[in-house]
Amino acid sequence: MNPRIEKISAILDLNKAEAIEVFDLRGGDYFADYVIIASSLGERHTYALLDHLRRGLKGSEQFLGVDESGDWIAIDLGDILIHILTPQYRVKYDLESFLSEIAARKNKN
Repeated sequence: MNPRIEKISAILDLNKAEAIEVFDLRGGDYFADYVIIASSLGERHTYALLDHLRRGLKGSEQFLGVDESGDWIAIDLGDILIHILTPQYRVKYDLESFLSEIAARKNKN
């Protein structure tokens, strides 16, 4: 696995993010190569995970953009997108289905 993805996943896991999933979308028709989705334990935890990522990735990753709300934070690292969602938002928006379809189309080509 990509060492950058491993580092991000390890930071999330160490700080109690749940259900961490990585989607490899390289060579597909999506604008990022990888998408990481993780569930937080709640709104405060969502912000805490963002802070842990900022500190843990300082110097090795450039945060191009961060879209913040307590229920959903999206982090743009250019070729990697990270979504941290509360469990309710994760179920509501079901990004896994969308990203799985893109990955399946990529694998067919």
